[in-house]
Amino acid sequence: MKKVGNHNSISRIFIFSLAFLLTFSLTSLAQNPAPATAPAPTAAAPAAATSGGDAVKGKELFNSNCAACHKLDAKMTGPALRNVSQRLEMSWIYKWVKNSSAMIKSGDPEAVRVSTEFNGAVMTPFPQLSNADIDNIIAYTSEPIPAPAATPTAGPPGTGATADAGGISNTVILGALALVMLMLIVMLFLVNNVLLKVAKANGIEIEKKEPTIPIWKAFARNQFLVLVTSIFLILASGYFVYGYLMQIGVDQDYEPVQPIHYSHRIHAGSNGINCKYCHSAARVSKNAGIPSLNVCMNCHKNIAEVSDTTATPDHSKAFYDGEIKKLYAAVGWDVTTQKYTGKTQPVKWVRIHNLPDFVYFNHSQHVTVAGVECQTCHGPVQTYEVQRQFAPLTMGWCIDCHRKTDVKMEGNEYYAKIHEQLSKKYGVDKLTAAQMGGLECGKCHY
Repeated sequence: MKKVGNHNSISRIFIFSLAFLLTFSLTSLAQNPAPATAPAPTAAAPAAATSGGDAVKGKELFNSNCAACHKLDAKMTGPALRNVSQRLEMSWIYKWVKNSSAMIKSGDPEAVRVSTEFNGAVMTPFPQLSNADIDNIIAYTSEPIPAPAATPTAGPPGTGATADAGGISNTVILGALALVMLMLIVMLFLVNNVLLKVAKANGIEIEKKEPTIPIWKAFARNQFLVLVTSIFLILASGYFVYGYLMQIGVDQDYEPVQPIHYSHRIHAGSNGINCKYCHSAARVSKNAGIPSLNVCMNCHKNIAEVSDTTATPDHSKAFYDGEIKKLYAAVGWDVTTQKYTGKTQPVKWVRIHNLPDFVYFNHSQHVTVAGVECQTCHGPVQTYEVQRQFAPLTMGWCIDCHRKTDVKMEGNEYYAKIHEQLSKKYGVDKLTAAQMGGLECGKCHY
């Protein structure tokens, strides 16, 4: 009797694979992640302030009255205030906070020394602060420096996958499914070989497939299909070529990386700074202009760090503080001495909005005369972490705006006569920019 295949070998392979799969799954189930332990308490607990004040209330008073000129651990317009109660008597601090100018005039040695050290800067008097309020502030400044947050350590390889409620990670499940599929493929291959051997041993001939014509030859012989396909390809190619050519020079959503990270979300959004404070040229000039770094220093002379709440998942507080240091390096500002060093560095800003040379656009005409808001063309900049081009700035986009926007007549006597004449001609109460001549070629093209 002829052998047609070793069936025992197939059974052994199957049983071995199944045992391996079960072992792998049980091992994964047993490897449940250890429960996270609470961080050990730091040895240095906040020490009680010598003044006996409330540090929580003191922080609120410090941020509202002192933070503009003082930091806890670095010099600004005034000295660093960490542990100031250990350097000075509380009675002296009370007098200084309530009326520093009077102490300097009286010739108090310490008052004169502080004034001289900070170039004669006069501290704003705070007579409204009571001794209890000052005690609270001193309690806040007497707190120890907080320990840096512990950096999470990387676990062993393979533990980064997300686990479900049962403790099995997605990687394990996918691996098990892939292994099962591989086993099925191997089994089908082995069964096919066994059946071929059985058929051959029993003298059964397997019918051979008749040769067929390749599909590409059948397609080439059908002239109608060839004609229709050719026409379709020509039209589709023309459509895509036209679409590609129409996008040349259109840089919508262009978002370059700038040499100094500037967050409109923080400045225009959180701090509510008006766009025209930095881009003041937009009110009187054709171009909005790049703000001078001196405009930045109007605020950043006293703001060397951002608040803790400014950080985002993408940008940490340390990142923002580092960008402010880049600003200081560019303008040559020494934080320690609070003076300019005279050593400056150019900042190579990357232009975002760039119209073709044959296009004329005047910011003052739109911003001042027409009263168009900056967000109309530049998008919700107060929400942008990184500034990008909001609008396509194409000719069609501008024409559509001219057709929809009414001419602003309030306080604009220049257009009063022509508006009256044209409104009668068109039978409308208010003219659009298009009806006022905003579609004439010479208005926007040289």
